[in-house]
Amino acid sequence: MTSRSSSFSAHSQRRPTLPQRLHSRRLSTLSNAELGQNGAPTGNVEHEITEEIEEIKRYEDFTTIDWVQDAAREQVRRRTRQKENAGFFEHGGGLGWRHKMWESYDAGQAWIVVTLVGAAIGLNAGFLNIVTEWLSDIKLGHCTTAFYLNENFCCWGAENGCPEWHRWSSIWPVNFLLYFLFSLIFSLTSASLVKAFAPYAAGSGISEIKCIIAGFVMKGFLGFWTLLIKSICLPLAIASGLSVGKEGPSVHYAVCTGNVISRFFDKYKRNAAKTREILSASAAAGVAVAFGSPIGGVLFSLEEMSSYFPLKTMWRSYFCALVATAVLAAMNPFRTGQLVMFQVRIDMTESMEILFLECEGSHDYDGLCDAKNRWSMVLSLAFATIMRTFLVVISYGCKVPAGIFVPSMAIGASFGRMVGILVQALHETFPKSRFFSGCMPDVPCITPGTYAFLGAGAALSGIMHITVSVVVIMFELTGALTYILPTMIVVGTTKAITTRFAKGGIADRMIWFNGFPFLDTKEEHTFHVSVSSVMTHSSSLSLLPATGLSLRSLEGLLAKSPYSGFPVVEDRISKVLLGYIGRTELRYAIDRTKREGLVSPQAKCLFASGNSSSAATTPATAPAPNPAVTFDAIASSSGTQLVDFSRFVDPTPLAVHPRLPLETVMELFKKMGPRVILVEYRGKLMGLVTVKDCLKYQFKVEAQGNGRHESREDEAAGEGRDEWLWRRIRGVGERVGDLIGRISRGRIELRATGEGSERLLGGGGGDPRDERESIPGSQPGGILDGTEDDDGEGLELRER
Repeated sequence: MTSRSSSFSAHSQRRPTLPQRLHSRRLSTLSNAELGQNGAPTGNVEHEITEEIEEIKRYEDFTTIDWVQDAAREQVRRRTRQKENAGFFEHGGGLGWRHKMWESYDAGQAWIVVTLVGAAIGLNAGFLNIVTEWLSDIKLGHCTTAFYLNENFCCWGAENGCPEWHRWSSIWPVNFLLYFLFSLIFSLTSASLVKAFAPYAAGSGISEIKCIIAGFVMKGFLGFWTLLIKSICLPLAIASGLSVGKEGPSVHYAVCTGNVISRFFDKYKRNAAKTREILSASAAAGVAVAFGSPIGGVLFSLEEMSSYFPLKTMWRSYFCALVATAVLAAMNPFRTGQLVMFQVRIDMTESMEILFLECEGSHDYDGLCDAKNRWSMVLSLAFATIMRTFLVVISYGCKVPAGIFVPSMAIGASFGRMVGILVQALHETFPKSRFFSGCMPDVPCITPGTYAFLGAGAALSGIMHITVSVVVIMFELTGALTYILPTMIVVGTTKAITTRFAKGGIADRMIWFNGFPFLDTKEEHTFHVSVSSVMTHSSSLSLLPATGLSLRSLEGLLAKSPYSGFPVVEDRISKVLLGYIGRTELRYAIDRTKREGLVSPQAKCLFASGNSSSAATTPATAPAPNPAVTFDAIASSSGTQLVDFSRFVDPTPLAVHPRLPLETVMELFKKMGPRVILVEYRGKLMGLVTVKDCLKYQFKVEAQGNGRHESREDEAAGEGRDEWLWRRIRGVGERVGDLIGRISRGRIELRATGEGSERLLGGGGGDPRDERESIPGSQPGGILDGTEDDDGEGLELRER
């Protein structure tokens, strides 16, 4: 195979046959920089070009990382480094020990990075806990001995306050007004800083981080300014009294910390796969410092955040979470030995702490344990559950750092405590019932605090659609082995119900709502279509012929085309696939050509060298009239009319057969992570497919109701059950309508009359839900071909 950087001339080389071209294109996936044939530069020039292109790609917003190419580039770096190190100790003499130390440092660089990241996350978490606690208490009063102390530290050791802590006023309306003003100032300041300096600091950030770890590029989302503003505004948002938590934002600022620190190391600056490992480890550390649960953090990163989680990433995640938790424990921000904020006087966490307590001894806990106030407490808890649900919905949409972990747990705790009180009342009323036959005498059988604890775990599992990590987090919060089995049962039941009636957790729904190109590895689909039904056909693509395209035409094509890459074909008629070139690589090649200023705009561009075996072994006998020019020979070849771009072309792109099932192609995207997959048949380009194409088809099919998630037999059975249920509902409605008509003596008529009544009431034996308008362009069989021009609102991925 001839090097892509070698010269090419159609006049001096015999045109290879089609079988020779197809065979040579599949011989190897190695870049020509590794082969180094025909005297092509294999050292600094090729490395410099690769690094320059990677630097450009770092600043491309809303693009996706091609993990296949990233892995191939890393293999090239390793082989180059091995060649450079070959024979070093024989020729290096006394400098060999320095090189050995450098190799040891390079090998242990990952552990150095995760240690620094974990320590920084722990320090930041401790600082935020202290600031949040002080801001929450400053709304009520101040410490006369030291203004920077909160009420707990000011009155350390005192149970019911102390003289050193002063309220702002002795008049309660004034205190209420100041409390309101402080809350307003905190929330307004947080929202203003987010809007002015870092809009990405708003919200939780978990959904975006999932996409970033999967390969989606969002410039600035994990940057320094986002880290700074998130760390400043998170305590303000929590102290303002909004129904938001810090656990989701903790993951965001932790991942920001990992990204910022890793950029100081060249290994992570140029390798996206290694950066992904640090981001996964940082996410685990963020959950660890939020809940004081290092193992739960690792499981959360595995279960929810990462689509690729090898064993070495798990070890580094655990070590990072361990370091972060150890640093937080050493800081001891609450001076109680606790790592979490459930012991801090903040509205939601304080209420959760009280709801988790058991009624033992003489403690009443604000009337929670008073049997005389049982029914009023049940009504109060029910009202609190409803109101907090409403407030969480409102607060979570505010443009401030906002998490939903603790708010959802608070909702579940209040509901669980209410259920526990009701069950306790039933036990006292019917102590001999068989439901309570396992209760031992003289031992509390029903403990409402346990119900509150289980309700908190169930709510967290339901809102996030996670299971194992919730059980471990709740266990590490309490340290009680007796709660593990009930928690597992409750979480398993919650998972089953939410899977049946909901589609994904809150993070998955936010990904769908924002239109991010993300394929969830937890989902399974059965569409019964091939990839040809979803692909973008070659007739709609911008194809680059191997020869004959002028530099000016190429620039015009690049300016008009919205695609992120271009297939290279032998010619636009035969469409024989030769390779694929990315938009960034092509733009870089053109800019470098123009920067030299030695090539005419009418120069012809070459995207494929002579790759046949005869061309590789038979040298040219006479110089070509217009020899091709490579970038390394531009300075010495002024006035030439051919420019070789073949070194930037991927000669072996990932290609599949058009009859390959769509489910298999989606698995390729999930597990291998290519940016694009080409579709070819016998060497001829048929089209290409991207993640967005798969998602658009999936959304359209799901919206039309023909998702084919089950077999045809199960689907037929499901349609039969739906029809039976509809007939029962219609019968009940008719009987209720007749009853109301008789009672009102005909003055109230609920039955539809006149034109269309048969359709409204399901007359004719049909299901009125079948009367919905189908998506334009759909096929009669109900399966879309993925090429429709008219897209329904909310189905298209948002243009980036």
